[in-house]
Amino acid sequence: MTAGRLVLHFDGACRGNPGPSSWGVWSPSGLERSGLVGRTTNNVAEWSGFLAALDAALEAAAADVEIRADSELVVKQFNGVYRVKAPHLAGFLRQAQEKARRIPRLRVVHVRREENREADRLANEALDGARG
Repeated sequence: MTAGRLVLHFDGACRGNPGPSSWGVWSPSGLERSGLVGRTTNNVAEWSGFLAALDAALEAAAADVEIRADSELVVKQFNGVYRVKAPHLAGFLRQAQEKARRIPRLRVVHVRREENREADRLANEALDGARG
C-alpha cells in the first residue's frame, strides 16, 4: 500500500441517451485515463467511470482514497442514500462494493460540475477520438 492520499475524479459522457458513451478518470497527481463504453445510457457511462476510478486506486495500492464525481446518482447510490432501482445498474453497484472493500480508507463524494472539468474533458476526448 502506498502512503498518502490519492484523489481521483471520474465522469461519464453520453451523446444521446442512449448513445455513444465513454468515461474519464483524472487525478491531480497526473493520472489520466479514458475509455469507450459503447452505445448505452449516461448512467451506465457514469458507473463505468466509477469502476475505472476504483481500478486506478487499486492499481496504485493506495490506502487512503477520495473519489470525486459530479454524478449525484452514482455517488448517492454507492453511499446508500439512494436505492438502485434499475436492475441493469445493480451489477455495477455490486462490482463497486467488491472493489471498494479492498481499499482501506475510501470516501466517495459529490462535487459540482465545475470541479470535475478534467474528468469530463477526458471522457469527451474519448468520444471525439472514436468519431475520428
